[in-house]
Amino acid sequence: MKKHLALALALAIAPLAASADEISYTYVEGGYAQLNQDGEQEAGLDIDDIEASGFFVGGSAALGDTFHVFGGYRSGSDDVRVTVLGVGSDEFDTDLSQFNIGLGYHHSINDRTDLVTEISYINSDVEVEGESEDGDDGRVSVGVRHMFADSFEGWIKGHYTDGDFYDGSFSASIGGQFKLNPTWGVVGEIEAGDDVSTFMIGARASF
Repeated sequence: MKKHLALALALAIAPLAASADEISYTYVEGGYAQLNQDGEQEAGLDIDDIEASGFFVGGSAALGDTFHVFGGYRSGSDDVRVTVLGVGSDEFDTDLSQFNIGLGYHHSINDRTDLVTEISYINSDVEVEGESEDGDDGRVSVGVRHMFADSFEGWIKGHYTDGDFYDGSFSASIGGQFKLNPTWGVVGEIEAGDDVSTFMIGARASF
């Protein structure tokens, strides 16, 4: 009886143990986000750096063994000081937000490492004191996801973005996830480019 019970428990636990060290492309996530943009200095005009704190939500869904779709939204706000030579300075309520959606392809290099290629559409919006301007951009990303341990995954990606807001801009991102169990994990990511950077930390539920 004990042998049968032990075998039944082993068979029940096996799928959970296997899923703990697999790279998942089906998940939802959310948390804190900060969007940073370098200020501008022109003749007679000085705009401070923008450090917009807010939130992000996102997710991904696997399409078979090699493709996945993904998307997300992030938003933040900051009081930005603008100085006009000979006139003075003032702070303006500034909101930054971005929406993205895309399609990815992942190829397994070994049991713990995937090569990932993604294409995506990004819509960015900047609103200053109720006056807004938005733009559309396309992005190509290439990177690697790797399971360093059963409970820790890391990734690195390079991005090329071009369109209304990003004029042929290169950036890189690095991130990781510490898995608390097969479903829940703590996730964080930093992306840095020429004039824009983002930081995100939050929770992820993988399926």
